[in-house]
Amino acid sequence: MTTSDAQPRLHILADTEHFLVIDKPPGVCMHYQDGDNPILPMLEARGYTGLHLVHRLDTATSGLLLLAKTADVAAALSDAFQNRRVQKFYLAISAQKPKKKQGHVLGDLSKARRGNYKLTPATDNPAYTQFFSYSVAQPEYPSLRLFVLKPLTGKTHQLRVSLQSIGAPILGDARYAKHASDRMYLHAYQLAFELFKERYSFYRYPEQGDWFNQTQVVQTVKDLGDLEQLNWPRPLSKALHAI
Repeated sequence: MTTSDAQPRLHILADTEHFLVIDKPPGVCMHYQDGDNPILPMLEARGYTGLHLVHRLDTATSGLLLLAKTADVAAALSDAFQNRRVQKFYLAISAQKPKKKQGHVLGDLSKARRGNYKLTPATDNPAYTQFFSYSVAQPEYPSLRLFVLKPLTGKTHQLRVSLQSIGAPILGDARYAKHASDRMYLHAYQLAFELFKERYSFYRYPEQGDWFNQTQVVQTVKDLGDLEQLNWPRPLSKALHAI
Protein backbone atom coordinates (compact mmCIF):
# COMPACT_ATOMS: atom_id res chain seq x y z
CA MET A 1 0.00 0.00 0.00
CA THR A 2 1.16 3.56 -0.59
CA THR A 3 1.26 6.37 1.90
CA SER A 4 -0.63 9.57 1.12
CA ASP A 5 1.41 12.77 0.85
CA ALA A 6 -1.52 14.92 2.00
CA GLN A 7 -0.78 17.24 4.90
CA PRO A 8 -2.69 16.73 8.17
CA ARG A 9 -5.83 18.84 8.50
CA LEU A 10 -7.33 19.96 11.78
CA HIS A 11 -11.14 19.75 11.63
CA ILE A 12 -13.47 21.65 13.97
CA LEU A 13 -16.38 19.29 14.68
CA ALA A 14 -18.28 21.40 17.23
CA ASP A 15 -17.97 25.03 18.28
CA THR A 16 -20.43 25.70 21.11
CA GLU A 17 -20.79 28.35 23.79
CA HIS A 18 -18.92 26.14 26.26
CA PHE A 19 -16.48 23.95 24.35
CA LEU A 20 -14.75 23.03 21.15
CA VAL A 21 -14.44 19.51 19.72
CA ILE A 22 -11.73 18.94 17.14
CA ASP A 23 -10.36 16.01 15.17
CA LYS A 24 -6.67 16.06 16.07
CA PRO A 25 -4.40 14.78 13.29
CA PRO A 26 -1.61 12.34 14.16
CA GLY A 27 1.66 14.11 14.84
CA VAL A 28 0.10 17.09 16.62
CA CYS A 29 1.15 17.29 20.27
CA MET A 30 -0.43 18.73 23.41
CA HIS A 31 2.40 20.91 24.75
CA TYR A 32 5.64 22.49 23.52
CA GLN A 33 7.71 20.03 25.55
CA ASP A 34 6.15 17.23 23.49
CA GLY A 35 7.08 18.67 20.08
CA ASP A 36 7.14 21.65 17.77
CA ASN A 37 3.43 21.87 16.85
CA PRO A 38 1.26 21.91 19.99
CA ILE A 39 -2.49 22.10 19.58
CA LEU A 40 -3.31 25.36 21.40
CA PRO A 41 -1.09 27.63 19.23
CA MET A 42 -2.54 25.94 16.13
CA LEU A 43 -6.04 26.83 17.32
CA GLU A 44 -4.99 30.34 18.33
CA ALA A 45 -3.82 30.88 14.76
CA ARG A 46 -7.39 30.13 13.70
CA GLY A 47 -8.85 32.65 16.15
CA TYR A 48 -9.61 30.35 19.12
CA THR A 49 -8.02 31.88 22.23
CA GLY A 50 -8.34 31.14 25.93
CA LEU A 51 -9.03 27.43 25.47
CA HIS A 52 -8.39 24.89 28.24
CA LEU A 53 -7.21 21.31 27.70
CA VAL A 54 -9.32 18.91 29.81
CA HIS A 55 -7.80 15.65 28.54
CA ARG A 56 -5.02 14.66 26.20
CA LEU A 57 -4.07 12.38 23.35
CA ASP A 58 -0.60 11.05 22.61
CA THR A 59 1.14 12.90 19.78
CA ALA A 60 0.84 9.92 17.42
CA THR A 61 -2.84 9.35 18.27
CA SER A 62 -5.50 11.04 16.19
CA GLY A 63 -9.12 11.79 16.93
CA LEU A 64 -11.58 13.62 19.11
CA LEU A 65 -10.20 16.20 21.50
CA LEU A 66 -12.44 18.28 23.77
CA LEU A 67 -11.37 21.78 24.84
CA ALA A 68 -13.21 24.07 27.27
CA LYS A 69 -13.77 27.75 26.57
CA THR A 70 -13.80 28.94 30.20
CA ALA A 71 -12.23 27.91 33.49
CA ASP A 72 -15.63 26.93 34.93
CA VAL A 73 -16.38 24.65 31.99
CA ALA A 74 -12.87 23.21 32.21
CA ALA A 75 -13.44 22.36 35.87
CA ALA A 76 -16.78 20.68 35.10
CA LEU A 77 -15.37 18.64 32.23
CA SER A 78 -12.22 17.70 34.13
CA ASP A 79 -14.41 16.42 36.96
CA ALA A 80 -16.47 14.41 34.47
CA PHE A 81 -13.34 12.79 33.04
CA GLN A 82 -11.90 12.08 36.47
CA ASN A 83 -15.12 10.46 37.68
CA ARG A 84 -15.65 8.38 34.53
CA ARG A 85 -18.76 10.22 33.34
CA VAL A 86 -17.24 10.66 29.89
CA GLN A 87 -17.59 7.71 27.52
CA LYS A 88 -14.53 7.31 25.26
CA PHE A 89 -14.19 4.83 22.41
CA TYR A 90 -11.09 4.24 20.30
CA LEU A 91 -10.27 2.36 17.12
CA ALA A 92 -6.95 0.55 16.79
CA ILE A 93 -5.38 -1.86 14.32
CA SER A 94 -2.85 -4.56 15.10
CA ALA A 95 -0.94 -6.84 12.75
CA GLN A 96 -1.01 -9.64 15.34
CA LYS A 97 -3.77 -11.80 16.79
CA PRO A 98 -4.48 -11.13 20.48
CA LYS A 99 -4.36 -13.77 23.19
CA LYS A 100 -8.11 -13.19 23.58
CA LYS A 101 -10.50 -11.65 21.07
CA GLN A 102 -12.56 -9.62 23.54
CA GLY A 103 -12.82 -8.86 27.21
CA HIS A 104 -10.92 -6.83 29.79
CA VAL A 105 -7.34 -5.71 30.35
CA LEU A 106 -6.64 -4.72 33.93
CA GLY A 107 -3.41 -3.95 35.79
CA ASP A 108 -1.09 -1.30 37.11
CA LEU A 109 1.20 0.51 34.68
CA SER A 110 4.79 0.82 35.81
CA LYS A 111 7.63 2.71 34.17
CA ALA A 112 10.07 0.68 32.11
CA ARG A 113 13.16 1.70 30.14
CA ARG A 114 13.38 4.60 27.66
CA GLY A 115 10.07 6.16 28.68
CA ASN A 116 8.04 3.01 28.09
CA TYR A 117 5.48 1.48 30.43
CA LYS A 118 4.56 -2.11 31.22
CA LEU A 119 1.42 -3.72 32.59
CA THR A 120 1.76 -5.54 35.91
CA PRO A 121 -0.65 -7.91 37.72
CA ALA A 122 -1.06 -5.48 40.62
CA THR A 123 -4.26 -3.44 40.89
CA ASP A 124 -3.29 -0.72 43.37
CA ASN A 125 -3.96 2.03 40.80
CA PRO A 126 -4.91 0.10 37.69
CA ALA A 127 -5.48 0.91 34.06
CA TYR A 128 -8.73 -0.70 32.95
CA THR A 129 -9.78 -1.23 29.33
CA GLN A 130 -12.62 -3.19 27.74
CA PHE A 131 -12.35 -4.27 24.11
CA PHE A 132 -13.71 -6.18 21.13
CA SER A 133 -11.64 -7.26 18.13
CA TYR A 134 -12.54 -8.21 14.57
CA SER A 135 -10.56 -9.92 11.81
CA VAL A 136 -9.77 -7.65 8.85
CA ALA A 137 -7.12 -9.99 7.42
CA GLN A 138 -5.19 -8.91 4.33
CA PRO A 139 -2.56 -10.73 2.21
CA GLU A 140 0.15 -8.46 3.63
CA TYR A 141 -1.07 -8.99 7.19
CA PRO A 142 -3.05 -12.26 7.52
CA SER A 143 -3.51 -11.65 11.26
CA LEU A 144 -4.69 -8.04 10.92
CA ARG A 145 -7.35 -7.15 13.49
CA LEU A 146 -9.45 -4.11 14.21
CA PHE A 147 -9.95 -3.26 17.89
CA VAL A 148 -12.73 -1.23 19.47
CA LEU A 149 -11.49 -0.01 22.84
CA LYS A 150 -13.34 1.46 25.81
CA PRO A 151 -10.93 2.77 28.47
CA LEU A 152 -12.52 3.17 31.88
CA THR A 153 -9.42 4.94 33.17
CA GLY A 154 -7.06 7.41 31.51
CA LYS A 155 -3.46 6.42 32.17
CA THR A 156 -0.41 7.37 30.11
CA HIS A 157 0.05 4.92 27.20
CA GLN A 158 -2.84 2.86 28.60
CA LEU A 159 -4.29 1.55 25.34
CA ARG A 160 -0.91 1.03 23.71
CA VAL A 161 0.43 -1.01 26.65
CA SER A 162 -2.86 -2.88 27.12
CA LEU A 163 -2.86 -4.19 23.56
CA GLN A 164 0.84 -5.00 23.72
CA SER A 165 0.17 -7.00 26.89
CA ILE A 166 -2.29 -9.30 25.07
CA GLY A 167 0.09 -9.89 22.19
CA ALA A 168 -1.41 -7.38 19.76
CA PRO A 169 0.59 -4.14 19.81
CA ILE A 170 -0.81 -1.31 17.73
CA LEU A 171 0.42 -1.25 14.15
CA GLY A 172 2.96 1.54 13.65
CA ASP A 173 3.56 2.11 17.37
CA ALA A 174 7.25 2.99 17.48
CA ARG A 175 7.50 2.17 21.19
CA TYR A 176 5.61 -1.09 21.57
CA ALA A 177 5.23 -2.73 18.14
CA LYS A 178 7.54 -4.53 15.71
CA HIS A 179 5.67 -3.49 12.57
CA ALA A 180 6.40 -0.01 11.19
CA SER A 181 3.68 1.71 9.19
CA ASP A 182 2.58 5.03 7.76
CA ARG A 183 1.16 6.06 11.17
CA MET A 184 0.33 4.68 14.60
CA TYR A 185 -3.10 3.11 14.20
CA LEU A 186 -4.87 4.50 17.25
CA HIS A 187 -7.77 6.92 16.86
CA ALA A 188 -10.15 8.50 19.40
CA TYR A 189 -13.33 7.73 17.47
CA GLN A 190 -16.29 8.57 19.72
CA LEU A 191 -16.87 10.80 22.74
CA ALA A 192 -20.08 11.09 24.78
CA PHE A 193 -20.66 13.25 27.86
CA GLU A 194 -23.13 15.42 29.72
CA LEU A 195 -22.52 19.09 30.47
CA PHE A 196 -24.95 21.35 32.35
CA LYS A 197 -27.70 18.70 32.01
CA GLU A 198 -27.34 18.46 28.22
CA ARG A 199 -26.12 15.26 26.55
CA TYR A 200 -23.57 15.32 23.73
CA SER A 201 -22.14 12.60 21.50
CA PHE A 202 -19.58 13.02 18.73
CA TYR A 203 -17.78 10.63 16.42
CA ARG A 204 -15.31 10.97 13.59
CA TYR A 205 -13.74 8.26 11.44
CA PRO A 206 -9.96 8.65 10.96
CA GLU A 207 -9.01 10.56 7.86
CA GLN A 208 -5.37 9.45 7.72
CA GLY A 209 -3.90 5.99 7.44
CA ASP A 210 -3.78 3.50 4.59
CA TRP A 211 -5.14 0.68 6.75
CA PHE A 212 -7.89 2.80 8.29
CA ASN A 213 -8.99 3.54 4.72
CA GLN A 214 -8.98 -0.11 3.67
CA THR A 215 -12.48 -1.12 2.53
CA GLN A 216 -12.97 -4.01 4.97
CA VAL A 217 -11.93 -1.90 7.95
CA VAL A 218 -14.22 0.98 6.95
CA GLN A 219 -17.17 -1.39 6.44
CA THR A 220 -16.58 -3.18 9.75
CA VAL A 221 -16.73 0.10 11.69
CA LYS A 222 -19.79 1.20 9.73
CA ASP A 223 -21.57 -2.06 10.55
CA LEU A 224 -20.84 -1.63 14.27
CA GLY A 225 -22.76 1.65 14.40
CA ASP A 226 -22.91 3.57 17.69
CA LEU A 227 -20.16 2.11 19.86
CA GLU A 228 -22.02 3.09 23.03
CA GLN A 229 -24.68 0.54 22.05
CA LEU A 230 -22.35 -2.46 21.72
CA ASN A 231 -22.89 -5.27 24.20
CA TRP A 232 -20.12 -4.15 26.51
CA PRO A 233 -19.51 -6.53 29.43
CA ARG A 234 -20.41 -5.44 32.92
CA PRO A 235 -17.28 -3.91 34.49
CA LEU A 236 -15.39 -6.24 36.77
CA SER A 237 -16.31 -5.59 40.40
CA LYS A 238 -12.71 -5.80 41.53
CA ALA A 239 -11.79 -3.22 38.90
CA LEU A 240 -14.48 -0.78 39.96
CA HIS A 241 -13.33 -1.13 43.55
CA ALA A 242 -9.72 -0.42 42.56
CA ILE A 243 -10.40 2.59 40.32
